Amino acid sequence: MIFPLVTAVYASVFALLFAGLSAWVIAGRLSFRVSHGDGGQDRLNRRIRAHGNFAEYVPLILLIVALLEGAGAGHMTVHALLAVLLVARLAHPIGMLAPVASRQQFAFRGVSVIVTWLVLVVAAVLLLAKIV
Repeated sequence: MIFPLVTAVYASVFALLFAGLSAWVIAGRLSFRVSHGDGGQDRLNRRIRAHGNFAEYVPLILLIVALLEGAGAGHMTVHALLAVLLVARLAHPIGMLAPVASRQQFAFRGVSVIVTWLVLVVAAVLLLAKIV
């Protein structure tokens, strides 16, 4: 097994993005004066969900891609998967703040969700193909 160097670099970038999302939630809590939950504040709820959605998907995808890279996948494959994921995860919070059912919401949030799922599925299929 090879050390997943490319994935490690992206994991560091994703960790910084996660820290930024965490700070964004904290700033929202301070701004809305809410210490627990969302206090009924829609905009705070959207921040919390952007942070939560990141936490739900990114760690699993990083693990799968690290295993894929460790199993010998090429650096270009890993870059392709994780660069696309990074763009999607940067776009997602923008879409979360867009007006409901707006073009901006679909363009940023909707596309981000679809791309995140596709990266998850493609990475999982590639890993299965590599090890089976």
